[in-house]
Amino acid sequence: MDDTGDDTGDDTVTDDRQWFADHFAEQRPRLRAVAYRMLGSMSEAEDALQEAWIRSIRSDSTSINNINGWLTTVVGRVCIDILRARQAHPETPAGTSLPEPLVSAHGERADPETAALLADSVGLALLVVLDTLDPAERLAFVLHDMFGVPFDEIAPIVDRTPAAARQLASRARRRVRGTSSVPDADLATQHRVATAFLEAARAGDFEGLIKVLHPDVVFRVDTGPRTWLAPALLVGADAVAEHAAAHGPRFATLCHPAVVNGAAGIVAKTRGGIIAVVGITVVQERIVEIDLILDSDKLTRATFGE
Repeated sequence: MDDTGDDTGDDTVTDDRQWFADHFAEQRPRLRAVAYRMLGSMSEAEDALQEAWIRSIRSDSTSINNINGWLTTVVGRVCIDILRARQAHPETPAGTSLPEPLVSAHGERADPETAALLADSVGLALLVVLDTLDPAERLAFVLHDMFGVPFDEIAPIVDRTPAAARQLASRARRRVRGTSSVPDADLATQHRVATAFLEAARAGDFEGLIKVLHPDVVFRVDTGPRTWLAPALLVGADAVAEHAAAHGPRFATLCHPAVVNGAAGIVAKTRGGIIAVVGITVVQERIVEIDLILDSDKLTRATFGE
């Protein structure tokens, strides 16, 4: 019996899968960065890449002219499906919900995948703003403004014309620019201000805290299900300084300056691991936003000084 045809078909499938595997591995840092910016969650980003891989190996490689752009589009489609599912079945946490943080020590050289994730200083505060966008707006902004994907490639993902996709990105851009989510570019200045905040908090120095806080500073706290740990939101320098001065000395020996999502931050660490991550947004040498993550589920991937 001649089964040459069957063998040839199997070889073609194997070659196709290997072709996708090679390109997917090469593009993985970039694709992971796209998914994290879209979802604000490393665990969901990994799930999105897994689903994108499954969709890839089911596709016909002969119909793809630009594999890198095609893979980005596939990941974008998966992410927008996840965001739309969130909208259809929203979680209703009792307090504030913040993204999963990316943490490194100050001065530490990031590996290539982490460097891709941290490019463009996508801080926690910016991810919080992105979470307020419509899924289609978020996708158009992330893919075009952060990754340079043309609008004619974004349009079919969001079921719009290229002109309408451009408008989605424009609306998202105005929302982002209308907030204080973009920190000072100089990381050294950010760290100087964050260190001054940490030292004043350690000393319980109310006046020292006031000096580094913007009058309208916003302090968000994500405690996860343990809502009794801290207030979900404080607004204004007096309220934030009072809270930091009252509780800072208790954690003095546990807190260390860090880089959180490419910007200045603080990590609280015990022998058991990281117990808190603080993202700090510094604009014109004043702290305008503080994002404190205490939810242990969002800290499981975080490492510091290990």
